[in-house]
Amino acid sequence: MFGYRVPAPDEAMLISGGRRGLGGAPFRVVTGHGKFVLPFFRKTRFLTLAMCEAEVTETCVTRQGIALNVRAVIAFKVGNDTESIINAGQRFLSDQDQMSVLTGRIFAGHLRAIIGSMTVEEIVTERQKLAAEVLDTSKTEMAKIGLIVDSLQIQSIDDGDAGYIDAMSAPHRAAIQRQAQIAQAQATQTAAEAQQEAARKQAEYARQTAVVQAEYSAQVDRAQAEAAQAGPLAQAHAQQEVLAAQTELAQRQAELRQQQLVAEIVKPAEAEAERIKLLAKAEADRMKIQAEAAASYDRVALDRMLIDQLPQIVKEAAGGLAGANVNVLNGADGLGEIAAGLVSQGLTILDSVRQNLGGQDSDGRNGGGNGVLELRAKEDRRPGDGPVNVD
Repeated sequence: MFGYRVPAPDEAMLISGGRRGLGGAPFRVVTGHGKFVLPFFRKTRFLTLAMCEAEVTETCVTRQGIALNVRAVIAFKVGNDTESIINAGQRFLSDQDQMSVLTGRIFAGHLRAIIGSMTVEEIVTERQKLAAEVLDTSKTEMAKIGLIVDSLQIQSIDDGDAGYIDAMSAPHRAAIQRQAQIAQAQATQTAAEAQQEAARKQAEYARQTAVVQAEYSAQVDRAQAEAAQAGPLAQAHAQQEVLAAQTELAQRQAELRQQQLVAEIVKPAEAEAERIKLLAKAEADRMKIQAEAAASYDRVALDRMLIDQLPQIVKEAAGGLAGANVNVLNGADGLGEIAAGLVSQGLTILDSVRQNLGGQDSDGRNGGGNGVLELRAKEDRRPGDGPVNVD
């Protein structure tokens, strides 16, 4: 639309003519939106709000009196507030390139002042501290002209041909070189150890491969030998089995023959011997029974004979008393006592004979038989043949 003006996003539109601006400024500031401007009665100008850059290359003398060539880069811009835009517009609106020149000069002065209070070691090792101090000292002065600094970077510090920085860095370079040499030696040693380890592994792998190949070859040879010997071994095994079967058959035949011999000869012989033994035992038992029966019969016969001969024995004893001079004191009673004594003597003789016969039988002699024969012989004697002597 005719007379309607809109500033760019990184610009501030300054409208002069008509009413004054904020704080008695000779123009009004418009940012971020458009404004209707009467033609011929109002005049519009634009101030950049974009980022600008200023480079500073300055020779500064340190507190030690050593000259240093310092190169720094400053990033700055016009402030976004109305006051900063008015301050910058009144100073740089006609020639906006002067902002970089003036900013460089301002920072060059502050850089010389701050470096003059520091040593080379502090400057080299504490560049961030140097930049922060320069920013702090220039902030107020930059605000007066409507500019703000976003960053300050110290790009290089050089002492020219003085060699101070090189001398200062020599121990560090030596230490770094020494560390580098040590690191290189360690790397070389590590590489050598790695090569040795690789060679050892290769040798070990080759040895294992050779061992495996040898084992495979041995297995193949063994399998071939076993295959070659399989036929003879099978034949020998078969022959061994045949011999074992024949041996077992012979053993069974021998055992069968032995059983036959036992059944045909030994068993009948044992049976015959047992029969003879039983017959002999039976005969012995029969003879013993007969002998016991005969002995028992002889004792019975002897007892009968003794009983039968007892009157004769008493008679003979009485006959022995016939010629004796016997005085009978008590008459008939005394004579009875004599007779009773004779009978008692006869019974005693009978018991003695019986005991003698029993003792001979217990000693195993055939005393009973001899006694019977002797008694029978004595029994055959007639009563008038004389007295009977009994031993």
